[in-house]
Order: sequence, then structure tokens, then C-alpha cells
Amino acid sequence: MTERAVPAPQQPPRARRRVPGWLLGAVAVVVAACLPLLNLPLPGVLPGPTYMPGSLHLMALCMIFAALALSYHLLYGVAGMLSFGHALYFAAGAYGLAILLDRTDMPLLVAGALALVAAIVLATVVGAVSLRVSGVSFAMVTLAFAQAGNVMARRNPSGLTGGEEGIGLTTTNVPDALVGVVNTRNMFWLALATLVLVYVVVTWVQRSRAGHVVEATRENEMRVRVIGQPPYLIRLLTFVIAGALAAAVGMVYLLLQSQAVPTITSADFTIQALIMVVLGGVGSRWGAVVGAIVYTLLDQRLSVLAGSDLVESLPTLLHVPLSEPAFILGVLFILVVLFMPGGIAGGASRLTGRRRGPARAAGSHTETAAEAAERRRLEELA
Repeated sequence: MTERAVPAPQQPPRARRRVPGWLLGAVAVVVAACLPLLNLPLPGVLPGPTYMPGSLHLMALCMIFAALALSYHLLYGVAGMLSFGHALYFAAGAYGLAILLDRTDMPLLVAGALALVAAIVLATVVGAVSLRVSGVSFAMVTLAFAQAGNVMARRNPSGLTGGEEGIGLTTTNVPDALVGVVNTRNMFWLALATLVLVYVVVTWVQRSRAGHVVEATRENEMRVRVIGQPPYLIRLLTFVIAGALAAAVGMVYLLLQSQAVPTITSADFTIQALIMVVLGGVGSRWGAVVGAIVYTLLDQRLSVLAGSDLVESLPTLLHVPLSEPAFILGVLFILVVLFMPGGIAGGASRLTGRRRGPARAAGSHTETAAEAAERRRLEELA
């Protein structure tokens, strides 16, 4: 009898190696840093080539709002605290620095450090009071503080805030490299450095022991109390860090815009930050960055579209809503909430998950080990 050959067992397909997130981030930062040196036109996105001051200003504004969205991500996406007063600390940084430069002879760095300390004290006081309650009550208390700040900015106490017109940037002690349209490129790089710094700080906080505790508190506060962790103090610490980051971003915003106006103290400004986080994907750091960039570009460029001849020539039924950028942004936000619950980050994850279906099946043991490691990390909190 002839022996039958036994077929060799088939080897499962190898899972594709994923590119580390930090490497993708480093490449994105390098590419962004080179944009001011390139003649790269993006029609419909930027008002001109990337080296032009108008385009650089818009891209710098996108990065500043992305950094603000990251600070709100730490507050809402990580800690689960829905605040309607986060703009108060952004405005405290902008107004505080503007007032110190206008009323004193301090150098920029000294004035910035003092304004940051004042913003931290403000965030500590507001957080200590607001965190005595939770849920809707917490949101309403933070809203009340923000409205109080908005009223003070508009009332112009002792001529400090400039009232409805705001306060301009006094450039006497500001380095010449950060003043004027000719130095917009330097402001772009400063905004990029601010975004990178805020991203690093948020990542460090989120991965720290306090970050794990605050995430666990968001899911089950009673369990955290049972294992002996102080959720109030850790939430307060997260609240203060988010406020300090927002204040630092507000200072860079002042240098870019050369003015602080009462609009940045309103609850509407906080809601814009909330929309950026939701649009990008709640709980995702890079999602908050992408959501802020997309929102800012739409907010700026839709104003141009609203006044174009194309929209003017449409019938009244279409002309009236399309001439309001807020209407288009609102419709976009509703569509994202309805059809993309995870925002841009969630949609991207689902898309890449479908493409890597066989690879994931082959590498399921790796994901199980990762999940076990995450469980062990949470158990260490006890």
C-alpha cells in the first residue's frame, strides 16, 4: 500500500505590523513645520499658497484651536466632566497677558508666567466649588462662572478689559520676531510648538496613575471610593490642568490675533470647543486635533462661500440657509452625531478595521493580551 501524504498545516496569515502612533505624529509635525517653506496651493481650503501670511495665519489659528480642543478633551473626553465654562480660562490667559503687558513693564515670559499662575488660581477656586456637584448641576455652575467673566470683560472694570472692543496687544516688551505680518511664519511655528506641547502633556496625564483613576471615576465613582482613591481631588487636579493648558493656549492666541475680545469669554466659545471634540471623536486625542482643524477651516472658509456669487444666485429657499455658516456647521454636526457616533476618529477606526479583518483574526491573541494588560493596570488602582 502506498502511504498517503499528510498535508502540512496551513499557517495563519501574518498580521500586518501597525505603524507606531508616535512615528506618525512625528512625521505629521515635521511636515507641518515645513509648510511655511513650501509653495503648496490648497484651493478651497487655504486662501493662497502655504507660504503666504493669510494661509499661515489660518493654519496657526487651526493649531491654536486644536490645542484648546485637546485641553477640553482632557476635561470631557477623559474625566467625563461636561463644562460650559472652559472658555473662562482661555480668556483669562489672553486677557491676563494683555493687561500685564499694557499696565506693567514686564518682559513677555515673566508676564506670561504670572498670568498662568493667576489662571491656575482661578481654575482651582472655580473647580473646588463646581465639583461639589455633578452632572447638569456641574455644567450650570461652570456656566455661571463663565457668564460672570463675560460680564466683567464687557463692563470694562477700571478700564482694564477695553469693554466691547476688547484690549489690544502692547508690543513694547514682545520680541520683534513675534510682531507684524512679516513674522507670521514665526507665529505659525509657535502655534505648532504649543500644539505639540499640549498634546504631550495631555498624553502624559491620561496615561498617568491619576489619569487612570479619573477615567475609572467617570465609569464607576462608587468603585473608586471603595478601593480608597479620592475622586474629588483627582478630578480637581484634572480640572486645574485643563484650565492651565487652556490659559497657555489663550496667551498664544493673543500673540497671533494681537487682541482679546469678549467673544472668547462666552459660553458659545466653550460650545465650539465641545463641538470640535465631538466632531473628532470623544475620547480620542488625535480626533480632537482633527475635529478642531476641520471645524476651524469650515468656520473660516464657509464665510467666503456664503458671500460668493454661487450662493447669491440660488433660489431663496437655498440662499437663505446657505448664506449662514452657522447653519451649515449645525447641519454637519447633526449628521456626524447621527451617522458617525464616534466622530472622525471612530469612522477612521471602523474603516481600517474592515480593511484589516483577516489580519485581526490571525492576531487575536495579541489583542487579548493587550486587554489583559489593561485589566491588570486597572486592578493596580486597588
